[in-house]
Amino acid sequence: MRLSKISLAVLLLAPVAMPLMAKEPKYEQAHQLTPEQAALVQRAIAREKILIQNIQKRTPLVETYIQDTRPDQKLYQIPVADTYMLSRVDFGKGFFDKSYNSRSNPADKKGFFKNSLASIAGLSKALGLDSKFTYNPLGFTQMMFLDPYGFDQNRYVFNYVRREFLGSVRTWVFDVHPKEAKTGLFYGRVWIEDQDANIVRFNGTFTPPSNEDSSKYYFHFDSWRMNVQPDLWLPVAVYVEESQRSESSKSVGLKAQTHFWGYSLRLPTRESENVNISVQDAEDKSQDSQDMSPLQASRQWVTQAEDNVIDRLVQAGLVAPLTQDGFEQKILDQIVTNLIVPNNLAFSAPVHCRVLLTDTVEATTVGNTILLSKGLIDTMPPHEATIASVISVQLAHIALGHHIDTRYAFNDRLLFPDEATFQKINMYHTDHDNEEAVKTAMTYLEASMYKDELPKAGLYWSQLADRGKVLKALNSPRLGDSLLRPDGTPWMTQLAHSAPKINWDDLTQVPAQPLGSWLKTDPWDDRVHQLNAKVYAPMNARDKMPMEVTPIYFRLQRYSATDTAQPGADPNGGTPAPAQNAPAPAAPAQGQPAAPADGAQQQAAPPAPAPQVQ
Repeated sequence: MRLSKISLAVLLLAPVAMPLMAKEPKYEQAHQLTPEQAALVQRAIAREKILIQNIQKRTPLVETYIQDTRPDQKLYQIPVADTYMLSRVDFGKGFFDKSYNSRSNPADKKGFFKNSLASIAGLSKALGLDSKFTYNPLGFTQMMFLDPYGFDQNRYVFNYVRREFLGSVRTWVFDVHPKEAKTGLFYGRVWIEDQDANIVRFNGTFTPPSNEDSSKYYFHFDSWRMNVQPDLWLPVAVYVEESQRSESSKSVGLKAQTHFWGYSLRLPTRESENVNISVQDAEDKSQDSQDMSPLQASRQWVTQAEDNVIDRLVQAGLVAPLTQDGFEQKILDQIVTNLIVPNNLAFSAPVHCRVLLTDTVEATTVGNTILLSKGLIDTMPPHEATIASVISVQLAHIALGHHIDTRYAFNDRLLFPDEATFQKINMYHTDHDNEEAVKTAMTYLEASMYKDELPKAGLYWSQLADRGKVLKALNSPRLGDSLLRPDGTPWMTQLAHSAPKINWDDLTQVPAQPLGSWLKTDPWDDRVHQLNAKVYAPMNARDKMPMEVTPIYFRLQRYSATDTAQPGADPNGGTPAPAQNAPAPAAPAQGQPAAPADGAQQQAAPPAPAPQVQ
């Protein structure tokens, strides 16, 4: 059953008479805080008020992905349905938000960030943060703020637990519960960093009506914050989990991740259907020759449309800005080169890759730019041939002239609110174009250095088709193309058929990874960085978790302006080091032809270290 139906069933529950029972204390007995502990709590309460003031100046993007789960004997639990939501929240207007509308929905005629309370209320219901007893449209935002209306010692009791490091940040841990039995108040645990007394993590739930089980009304969550700028900690991610929820004698669980980014985005200067666009770091791509032929002019027209669209997507917080020597150049662009060179492809301009910041699994092209979603990259295994199989299809689209609609060369066509981006920009290819591109992509792969590893790449396409039967929201593209046909079969069917059968008991076989396995998004400036995390081999079938939502854990560190490799806080902590989960992009094999000198692409990049399994 879909999550919304489950939530609706919960909302319709009515109070029932409970037999009189001897009351037992719900919370542990409060212990007197030492003067040092009490002073830290007081400072944390004051800092929480400052955080609310700071975040009301921001308009971040909020992405929530939910998976319903059921128990499984071999895999512990498996996803059975999913829900995806993407919004940009204007906290300065009473915690309103505006959803990024799907391209399949009718165009939104309303003004920028207007009448959006219903959207955030709907998200609250989907997450179970709403009930008949307390209609709380701010239920969702309460996972970012402990209590925006009064988190203080007049309403809450604090019990000291211990000191604990979260990464390199030392914290004091307190258990918190409300003084009075009121519905919708936080109770759980908070982590307060010892330098400026900011609350950097809290997990728990909200108090239910009377003494009933809280899981009937509110889900448990784990909320994290990062030091994204000097003296500024902001919410970055929330993990929600309920292992079991009773529903007509069937056991249904839930896992969800919410991510926040785009804190440096700004609202337009006036509420209008038009949004001013500023193009920064414009690059002069003119050639030395004085005149342009009709073919050159046509290609330049496509490039102009490409530049306009990419700039608009970056401004809307949907595409990551480029980072010098970042993941795009070191890994993705190198794979492009490894496909171009042996196939003697001569492009009029270099082909580069960019990252679409959504969790949805999709890819597309914009002129000579290949867009791969973060969710797609995250779920692919650390096999270079797998990534090449996806890039080869997009490279074929470019070579076959399946470019973006050139109407976007007129900049005025991109003057619209951010939340209308998916409706206003059409970047998906027709089924005919996709069929043609897949055939061409296979010839590219067969001529490349990846030809002997194609069965391994086919495992991902097989796993994608298998999980795509239930993870429909994850595989529904918002901007580009799905990797699955409308009937649910993979576009690269030939690769999938060449792969061995998926065997859960074969621990050397990892067809796909959980979400969040490759990249992290800087919540302040939207740049993506490769995870600096060790790779562990699965010990059992339950460790594989292909395309699944998993818990979130950050190794926090304080903001350092000198850390140019990672602006803002590093969720993996410590000194940045070469990533260990990246495939090693190889140079063209000896004897393969070099790219043609006239108009060919030369974009070699230093190889990344090979994966290390422990």
